Amino acid sequence: MENTQRRLIWHGMFLFLLGLLTGFAESNFANVRMALAAHLEGVMNGIFLVALGSAWAKVRLSSPAQSFAFWATLYGAYANWVMTSLAAIFGTKVLSPLTGTSQGGQPWQETLVMVGLMSVGVAIVVGTVVILWGLRSEPQKA
Repeated sequence: MENTQRRLIWHGMFLFLLGLLTGFAESNFANVRMALAAHLEGVMNGIFLVALGSAWAKVRLSSPAQSFAFWATLYGAYANWVMTSLAAIFGTKVLSPLTGTSQGGQPWQETLVMVGLMSVGVAIVVGTVVILWGLRSEPQKA
């Protein structure tokens, strides 16, 4: 349990650092608005992982469910930063027309970012539901 907590907190701090570094490089991306989004995704998802690691001792799940929740949230947090960074590099707009560049990316780039961000959405939502299940109140003892 403690090892999982430490791993989540470590990954949270590492992703937080990646988000900070992305912020320093914003002006070097093809799409500066999406680079700002990537910076914020790294910082916010890093904080999310640190908070989850801090609360992990309260999550009551079977070993397979706990493993699934760990990997789903870790994947969701990192992939969110990676896909948003790729969208900033490519200038894609399929899932972010307000922040995408007017010309968009190549079709394969649009597809890659779209599939990647959709997988992030599924992973983070399902992982969060499993964690919420593990945080449900314990039965009251008579």
